[in-house]
Amino acid sequence: MRLNDIIDRLKLPFRKEKELFSSLYDIMGFYPHDISFYKQALMHKSIGRRNEKGKPLNNERLEFLGDALLDAVVGHIVYERFPGKREGFLTNTRSKLVSRDTLGKLAEEMGLRRLILSSGHSNSHNNYMLGNAFEALVGAIYLDQGYNAVMRFMEKRILAQLINIDKVAFKEVNFKSKLLEWSQKNRVKMEYRLIKQSTDKESKSPMFTYQVFLEGIEGETAEGFSKKESQQLASEATLKRLKCEPQFIDAIFTAKSDRTKMEEMPMMSVPDTETEQEFIVHQEETEPQESTPQETPEVTANVEEEEFDLSDITAEPREQSREEIIAAAEAAAFDEAQA
Repeated sequence: MRLNDIIDRLKLPFRKEKELFSSLYDIMGFYPHDISFYKQALMHKSIGRRNEKGKPLNNERLEFLGDALLDAVVGHIVYERFPGKREGFLTNTRSKLVSRDTLGKLAEEMGLRRLILSSGHSNSHNNYMLGNAFEALVGAIYLDQGYNAVMRFMEKRILAQLINIDKVAFKEVNFKSKLLEWSQKNRVKMEYRLIKQSTDKESKSPMFTYQVFLEGIEGETAEGFSKKESQQLASEATLKRLKCEPQFIDAIFTAKSDRTKMEEMPMMSVPDTETEQEFIVHQEETEPQESTPQETPEVTANVEEEEFDLSDITAEPREQSREEIIAAAEAAAFDEAQA
């Protein structure tokens, strides 16, 4: 091996580290103090590297730390940026700014992809991995230079240059519509149930708590100042759970399978196709019941009294007066003369 080759090999690690310093400066706006934090932040678990004690060496722990820091820092920035806005608006804005999709796009735009060490599989370079690396980078900045450095990085490099925070804040993302679209595509029954309705102690405004149910399986619950806000927040949380919990999806589709089996199961007995002719009067219904010998005379007497009512007929003839007798005789004589 030539001497020049040996020299080049000896210089190679230094040159790579110098390139990393320069790249990190372009991304963050300042040079690292301890480069080891940033090297670990850019190690994906797929490379399978371990430290001297045999423990895995990757960015997962820094990713955890960065995730918590982003919630705090971005929450602080949103709080200062939108004075007077309610908690629901602030929470929704922060969620959009630190979402996996947003962080992945930021990492791509900043050029973080080319710095990540991974196994090189084609499916490893995606927004999920990039978003994790961004969170790990935030964790590295905190360990290297403190909380204020993280705040400056997010304010000066991210929110000032790469994200229009006002546009993000007021852009309505209809999570309810997205969840409905997913359920319809997969033919999953979805419903929102009102769990509780109360009044906010401070503002005296009505509060609504809704929970999502998918095929009867409990989804996430959220509280809001309106039914729409509550359902939106519950839908967003349920969508996140669907992405992160395979067991949740399995339970939903198992319940769906049980439901469809019940709907498709044939009846044990086939119903008769002949309809009952209710307009026909059966003979046994019209035949009178046999009377006892004691009842017969009494019934006959009643029938005779109803058919022949003699109440308005005088039973005994009344005796005529002398004037009535003479009038009757004259009428009879007149009738004979006319005849």
